[in-house]
Amino acid sequence: MLVLIITAVDGYFYVEKYKKSSQETKAKVVEGNENLPKPMKLNLPEDGSQYDVIVVGAEPEGVAAARSAAKNDAKVLIIDNHDGPGGLMTYGMLNTIDMSMAPDGTLLTQGTFKEFFKGIGSKNSFDVKKAKEVFLKLLSSPKITQSYNTVFVKPIMDGNKIIGITALKNGKEVNFYGKRIIDATQDASVAASAGVPYTIGAEDMGVKGKVQASTLIFRLKGLDWDNLIKIIKYEKKIPATYINDTSASGFLSITKKYKPSTPMIRLRGLNLGKQDDGTALVNALLIYGVDGLNQSSIEKGMELAKKELPRIVQFFRENIPGFEKAQLDGTADELYIRETRHIKGYYTLDINDVVFNRDFYDRIAIGSYPVDVQATSPEDVGFVYGKPVEYAVPFRCIVPDKVENLLVVGRSASYSHLAAGSARTIPIGMAEGDAAGVGSAYSIAKDKSFEDIAKSEEDIKNIQSILVSQGAYLKPFKVEEAVEKSWAFDGLKFALRWGLIVPGYTNDFKLNEGIKSISFYYMVSNMIKRSIPDKSQLIDDDYQYLQKYIVDKPLTKEEAADILLTYAGYRNEANKYSGSLCDLAHEKGLISDTAYQKMKDTKYVKWEDSYDMILSLHNYLSKL
Repeated sequence: MLVLIITAVDGYFYVEKYKKSSQETKAKVVEGNENLPKPMKLNLPEDGSQYDVIVVGAEPEGVAAARSAAKNDAKVLIIDNHDGPGGLMTYGMLNTIDMSMAPDGTLLTQGTFKEFFKGIGSKNSFDVKKAKEVFLKLLSSPKITQSYNTVFVKPIMDGNKIIGITALKNGKEVNFYGKRIIDATQDASVAASAGVPYTIGAEDMGVKGKVQASTLIFRLKGLDWDNLIKIIKYEKKIPATYINDTSASGFLSITKKYKPSTPMIRLRGLNLGKQDDGTALVNALLIYGVDGLNQSSIEKGMELAKKELPRIVQFFRENIPGFEKAQLDGTADELYIRETRHIKGYYTLDINDVVFNRDFYDRIAIGSYPVDVQATSPEDVGFVYGKPVEYAVPFRCIVPDKVENLLVVGRSASYSHLAAGSARTIPIGMAEGDAAGVGSAYSIAKDKSFEDIAKSEEDIKNIQSILVSQGAYLKPFKVEEAVEKSWAFDGLKFALRWGLIVPGYTNDFKLNEGIKSISFYYMVSNMIKRSIPDKSQLIDDDYQYLQKYIVDKPLTKEEAADILLTYAGYRNEANKYSGSLCDLAHEKGLISDTAYQKMKDTKYVKWEDSYDMILSLHNYLSKL
């Protein structure tokens, strides 16, 4: 089996092929007891003049938040600009679910999501009309007031406290007041307008203007699903493709041959979701350059995609077995936008928390979906930055900085760009919604701020107890990973944090494999650009001298030392130095004592050596 190690660089991706290393061992998951207090009943004070909780956005995450708050005695208002609930799933037609499962098959995102999943037939791909019915049923509580075709305009603030919202309904502005507000909009629109700090896309890793590609989901008619099952499952005419009674995925061996009319469009592998009327929804068309916070940009992206679709469907008919009679039968009403804002919360979930399976005492959701970061431009193809066994999302990730009485759930919660590759998935967001609903009701009943709750283990345990009693899965866990015992683990985490390596679905970090010169060059230069942007001029200044290392050959420790010394400003001294450059780099603090000893009797550099060296160089340059 071949595994790809990809050194990720702005606009450049160098791929090294290796036989799969045997150094990785299967992670061991150890679950603990929850040890939670008896769940308390929350009796909220009567107040007819305002709502207890206002949920902005009837996205799936918002539905979960409203239902959860209402189950805990809160008087709830949920508003949305659409004419019904479901958001991305019903109007964006995202009908194939990214599931988070434990190694033994246990569903990790239970609670309201599990109710929804059962309601749609426990299928990974579902009928969109049926999903809307299920969402409406979940919201059918006398405690919940639903207000659709209602557009959020601005927050109502009292200092740094949000006390309500102004919305546009029937052409008029209306003020709604609430004791607690839950922002379940896709883009954290309430939080941003209230003054919560945020980053956009990959900005947090030093790459501005890069967000994951958007998608226009479209519908096909003329597919015989039973025939497709026969072609894919039994006749095996389409390699690396899976199908069951409602879902199909793969087709990449064929779709990669499609030549789009513009570089701003790409056709990736297909995800098909069968509808009850026999049509199929297709999630496959990537659109680059869409600013999800700009309506004009969104409209241009829609127009670009719709213009391309007839060519794509014709390609399907001519090239994919079983698609000979396929016809375009419409598109989603809106784009599937994967990424815009990431708010700053009391804790920001990091890629290392996800990949290395971190648990938190204030866990409110548990996920396991791979870190799937779609392409951000025509120059890259999108990458999987690792596959967790399971990781926790802490309550602090939904508590925003700077603004009181507000929680934020969904893809714009407090995640890093890379962590969001997994945590942005809807089931995880719905688990957060459950926690936001309980947390809001608890906050009112106890007259405590979210900040105080986030700092109190007792309050967190009380909220977790209520969540578990109402169906959440929040068992504490520990995952034992062999890689964490590596001497170079700190360097490895540093490299992953800045997106300098792409370990893929196998988490194969190639610790003991030799690294190529070109990979090390781009890893180091990209580290400087991203983590120390004020030193990025070094890349251009030293390019003429270091370009000789952009070659596909094993890297020696002398060559690695030369690169480190050059970026650290010691090139002239290195040119005059009569001894080993590795010795000089170690003397200057560019190679740690441990790495120096590890490489002492070897000629070539391993990946583990490189992880440690880029961390040492970063620490050195950061002090200048």
